[in-house]
Amino acid sequence: MAAGDIGAGLRLIAAGWILARHDALVPREAAHLLPWPVRVIGGVSRLFSNAAARRGRPGERLAHAFEQMGPVAIKLGQLLSTRADIFGAEFAADLGRLKDKLPPFPQAQAEAEVQKALGLPLSSLFTEFGPPVAAASLAQAHPARLKDGRKVAVKVLRPRIEQRVMAELRAMALGARIVEWAAPQAKRLEPRAFVASTARSMALELDLRLEAAAASEMFEVMARDPYMTAPAVVWDGVGKRVLTLEWAEGTPLSQAGALEDPAFDRKLLADNLIRAFLAQALDHGVFHADLHEGNLFVSPPARIAAVDFGIVGRLGPTEQKFMAEVLWGFLRRDYRRVAEVHFEVGYVPAVHNIDDFAQALRAVGEPIFGRPAGEVSMGRLLGQLFEITGLFDMNMRPELILLQKTMVTVEGVARKIDPDHDIWAAARPVVERWVARELSPAAKVRELVKKGGRALDALARLGELPEPAPLLVESPPRSGPLALLFAVAALGLAASALFIAFR
Repeated sequence: MAAGDIGAGLRLIAAGWILARHDALVPREAAHLLPWPVRVIGGVSRLFSNAAARRGRPGERLAHAFEQMGPVAIKLGQLLSTRADIFGAEFAADLGRLKDKLPPFPQAQAEAEVQKALGLPLSSLFTEFGPPVAAASLAQAHPARLKDGRKVAVKVLRPRIEQRVMAELRAMALGARIVEWAAPQAKRLEPRAFVASTARSMALELDLRLEAAAASEMFEVMARDPYMTAPAVVWDGVGKRVLTLEWAEGTPLSQAGALEDPAFDRKLLADNLIRAFLAQALDHGVFHADLHEGNLFVSPPARIAAVDFGIVGRLGPTEQKFMAEVLWGFLRRDYRRVAEVHFEVGYVPAVHNIDDFAQALRAVGEPIFGRPAGEVSMGRLLGQLFEITGLFDMNMRPELILLQKTMVTVEGVARKIDPDHDIWAAARPVVERWVARELSPAAKVRELVKKGGRALDALARLGELPEPAPLLVESPPRSGPLALLFAVAALGLAASALFIAFR
């Protein structure tokens, strides 16, 4: 056995011990679903569990165990928390509360890491470099001041964190293989694929140049709407292991008493949070996917700044259209249109009956209407929607799961800001703006013009095809008049389409 496998095995034994102590190795609630050898292992492991640690729901116990196991386990838990479609909403929500706090590493070590990463003396960029104000499993943040006077936050990776992460990933890969061998039915959960996803995610987080790029993109996206801001990237202070951002003004929302100032407009602050998230996703196709209190800074009356861009979600045009029309359909109680959108984008196979599907959607939507605003959850509605669609063979796209998970987080924060907050009223202006832009007659004309332009380009290229080798009689040239004939035909088709659209 290779040294790497021995090390991975030892780490796996240590992880198994932590899981057993929390009754998270083979949770008692799921033991009856597993083969008898696994049930026996679970029963033995519970003999070593800690009475205090085994309290709570399975997701809560697993989250506590992951916190003790280290950064890779925490990241795996965060990824598992995005799969409510597999593990259930409660389990995913419990994992979504994973905390990532550790004691900071020494100041002198941080300064040395910054100088090494940037290849410059610290004094060439900063006039001040303060002690850490936040420390997580992968990195810590320091306040500093640039030579031009701007206050900045400098994120520095922990020394040798890459080696620790690689060792933990090898142990997790070995664990995934063992799980698939011991419990074949677990293959549908694709444990090895989860570990691979974790490895890819960790690789991105361990190169802070990539987070800088995400932060720069989100800065530009947020600047287009008034709802939320992001700090600008200081590119001279960016390296593989160092990220420098302008200081985010305001009070961390996670700080006790952050909203006690009477100058805050709590309703507008909650509205801005919901609208910022939806505008990012629906209008720009990219959204901050980790909008918890620790990543949000607030200042009166209703200003919000977001930090930490390690997790960014993306939606293509199809997913944007799907989400906007689904929300718009539920806002109007138009279940038939919501059903049609699922079929149009191909999420529900055409073998199913659209009226049956619309009836199922009514069962999701009707219970929310007429209830107090504080009791209506858009995130829960989306979760139930994805659950219902599973009955109609809808394969859920990962980006939609991440969107729904972020929506649940954002809703939870909004309700903490304003307990009676009306999520749907907050969402309406952003959804209506999308509908006015994308579904209006003018939008239909723009789409037809685009399609006509693409058709003309294709026809023009067709007219410029090289001549085939002559056989007995030389063929007439295909360019010139023939291309013009095709173009006239395409214009006629476009005109007909416009007539039908406005008839």
